[in-house]
Amino acid sequence: MSSSTAVAVAELEPKAIWKHFEALTKIPRPSTKEDAARKYVIGIAEKHGLKHVMDAAGNLVVSKPATKGREHAPMAALQGHLDMVCEKNEGTHFDFDKDAIKVIRGEDWLYADGTTLGSDNGVGVATALAVMESKDIAHGPLEFVFTIDEETGLTGASDFQPGLLKSKYFLNLDGEEKGTLCIGCAGGVNTPAHRKVTKKAAPAGTALRVKVSGLKGGHSGVDIHLGRGNAVRILGRVLETLLRDEHANLADIKGGSAHNAIPREAYAVVVIDPKREEEVKTVVARIAEDVKAELGAFDPDVKISVENVAAPKEIMEHADATKVADLLATVHHGVLAMSPDIKGLVQTSTNLATVSLNGDTVEVVTSQRSSIESSKNAIARMVAALCKNTGFHAEHTTGYPGWKPEPNSDIVKISRKVHEEVLGKDPELVAMHAGLECGVIGEKHHGMQMISFGPQIENPHSPNERVQISSVESFWKFLRVLLERI
Repeated sequence: MSSSTAVAVAELEPKAIWKHFEALTKIPRPSTKEDAARKYVIGIAEKHGLKHVMDAAGNLVVSKPATKGREHAPMAALQGHLDMVCEKNEGTHFDFDKDAIKVIRGEDWLYADGTTLGSDNGVGVATALAVMESKDIAHGPLEFVFTIDEETGLTGASDFQPGLLKSKYFLNLDGEEKGTLCIGCAGGVNTPAHRKVTKKAAPAGTALRVKVSGLKGGHSGVDIHLGRGNAVRILGRVLETLLRDEHANLADIKGGSAHNAIPREAYAVVVIDPKREEEVKTVVARIAEDVKAELGAFDPDVKISVENVAAPKEIMEHADATKVADLLATVHHGVLAMSPDIKGLVQTSTNLATVSLNGDTVEVVTSQRSSIESSKNAIARMVAALCKNTGFHAEHTTGYPGWKPEPNSDIVKISRKVHEEVLGKDPELVAMHAGLECGVIGEKHHGMQMISFGPQIENPHSPNERVQISSVESFWKFLRVLLERI
């Protein structure tokens, strides 16, 4: 991004989309805190005299009548989620509950200044709003679906009121790869685990903060196969080494930020004998060299730093600390199986997502995904068993179902034809190793045909998130014609 400058987003083309996206960047919308964003959508609906209904969960559905001559066309739903992942770089002073996203342009890309951009799914929501306001698109009857709390576990979709939608076709606008039509996705489940630890007064000594940073992170579904480093796993490796033979005592630990993000940063505070300070720093430096060599070009900027900090008042009993380190160093992270049916598709994976110390309890959160329900459950049980072996008590969230591909459905056939006509090529049909709301909402509305698509969005769920400006214009052209042909 050779020429990075601030940008007036609303002046980009197509203005019908970008004006709403700019408005959304100024509205705080962390998961479970979407009220202001929902009010913005309702304001647009009421301005244009469109009916809307909110279900008990807080999901919003807006209805728009067909344009003249299209009254008998099948009804279609356009869907996006109102919330965004809130990630920022360490040292970036930003309050996601109050502050507006600072948008930067680098050539054909928009990104944010040290935070996530919110193009996931802000572009999709802005596009739905552009269709709501449009007067020049010939379309059949439409439903606009705005869900809440997608990013922390598809909560809005899971609690979506059954039977609320009447549409034959469901167009999810949460895709992130231009030139593709997503027709299936993985199901998922989270496995949080807890362990009580005993604390005691910290001995006299030198306190060090060991930090893993510089990693790319990314989406735990979309990016899990890219070989990127996991900061929590790397920190576990360091601690397992330092705690061996009681060379260090563990006082604090924290890493990762969300169940669906690969951890970019993690740190621990340890107390050591002052005489061992140089020895410890040498050991950590050696591990850093090993990790850097192992990750190579997958994650070239990984760093493990050591700095002196103020002495803590308490440490964990060594036996407890060792079990924590053992779990972090050994629990699996990454791909477990590739799909035998769809080339390049991850079938089953698990993500070591977060670790934290709260009072006298250590929490470790992992998440499992698979397009095969039995595989998803099997890997979740495997992780729970390993947690049990290190004294952690693991539970499983309710989870969410996958979405079975239907490549010969009417909506797929129509979409492929329109894509080739408008954009000059047949789109690639793909399935995603990420949770999409299609499977969850589709399960409540049997027979509804679904596709998911969108512009080019890279590095979602990390401060490196960016959206390609030109791909949004192509996305808009395709959607307009698709609505006219349904």
